[in-house]
Amino acid sequence: MKLAYLFLGPMALLLLAGCCCVLSTSGGNLGTFVGCAVREFTFVAKKPGCRGLRITTDACWGRCETWEKPILEPPYIEAHHRVCTYNETKQVTVKLPHCAAGVDPFYTYPMAVRCDCGPCSTATTECDTV
Repeated sequence: MKLAYLFLGPMALLLLAGCCCVLSTSGGNLGTFVGCAVREFTFVAKKPGCRGLRITTDACWGRCETWEKPILEPPYIEAHHRVCTYNETKQVTVKLPHCAAGVDPFYTYPMAVRCDCGPCSTATTECDTV
């Protein structure tokens, strides 16, 4: 179970941070961009017993087409929900500074290689249900 948290935690962080970092871009108008792309962002890697390390990496960012329409038969709604999600990732490991004795100083996080609009998968993304 701990292994799942070590993987899902950073993935959720990367997706959320990629979606929240709208103001600091160097190209294009992100306010009107529709699609899914790899985008650079920075976060602080933290682990109990170690100091934080500022990391710049790649994450998925974007908006994807989504819609719902009512229908007459159950479930009474037809839904098409796509999210910007990881298609391919690479695991990166860094050594955190100044770790206490007995604490593993290594921190592994996923780096986006390719992103696509697709169904939300709880294996790589924190999904909200409709």
